[in-house]
Amino acid sequence: MSEPLIEVNQLRKEFYLGKGRTLKAVNDISFSIRKGETLGLVGESGCGKSTVGRTMLRLYEPTSGQFLFEGKDVYRSSGARMKAMRRDIQMIFQDPYASLNPRLTIMDSIGEALDVHKLTKSRAERRARIEELLELVGLRADHANRYPHEFSGGQRQRIGIARALAVKPKFIVCDEPISALDVSIQAQVVNLLKELQRGMGLTYLFIAHDLSVVKYISDRVAVMYLGKLVELADSENLYASPLHPYTCALLSAVPIPDPEIEAIKERVIIKGDLPSAINPPSGCPFRTRCPLAQEVCSAEMPPLVEHRPGHFAACHFAGAM
Repeated sequence: MSEPLIEVNQLRKEFYLGKGRTLKAVNDISFSIRKGETLGLVGESGCGKSTVGRTMLRLYEPTSGQFLFEGKDVYRSSGARMKAMRRDIQMIFQDPYASLNPRLTIMDSIGEALDVHKLTKSRAERRARIEELLELVGLRADHANRYPHEFSGGQRQRIGIARALAVKPKFIVCDEPISALDVSIQAQVVNLLKELQRGMGLTYLFIAHDLSVVKYISDRVAVMYLGKLVELADSENLYASPLHPYTCALLSAVPIPDPEIEAIKERVIIKGDLPSAINPPSGCPFRTRCPLAQEVCSAEMPPLVEHRPGHFAACHFAGAM
């Protein structure tokens, strides 16, 4: 078993809203990712998935906690050391329309990172590297002189991937990279990410809400609810036998491509709305919607405990459903 490339320890991110109100977007979560592995991070909208990725990369400064990359604390790094780390840690953004500057050609959008880190020695070498990256993600070299509005959504996301790869990173946060794309294009982009991972030894944090896609691309899956990590396991084990009632409900909503099995499948319905992260429930954050909730759930926050080898869940009644 390889050493973790990524370690996140007790990460918190809070946003002060004024008038004494604080939004607890990420509330004390910990996980690790081994080199060459993909960790899928799932949960419903507003649970804090994207905030985790953005806080790891210091697009948001953390409220507290630790993010170790190759054993070095990213949050204690600055200057040249932080600049060097930014080469190794990149991000693919959710919206391919918003993540590219409409006034820059694709040549300049991708070349900007090469310029900042001084990775090419001449204009000819710079152009050759950009054309190589475009071809790597399935685009043509002559696309380099075009502007973002001349491309489809899927093509723009490929450009975003090429830009992330320009500095030869080791770790990439994929922040819902296919959610804004047509279903037919989603499969192409996911397959591209898998091919790049195999060829370049990349490590991914893959943030998404589509559980079918996450199962396909991820080695392990972490489930978030209201800023907390509620379950973490190997992809196969989590999908076959989830322990947390929230995970059970999420998986029961995934359609099965067999009409007969789908017709008799038992659905777990989550009642009520997602509570506010400004004023979260006491104890377990899921207790207000959980069919298993009892008095202990409101009194005590369940810790993330290893119930089976490599299978963690934060629930007083894990495996009861």
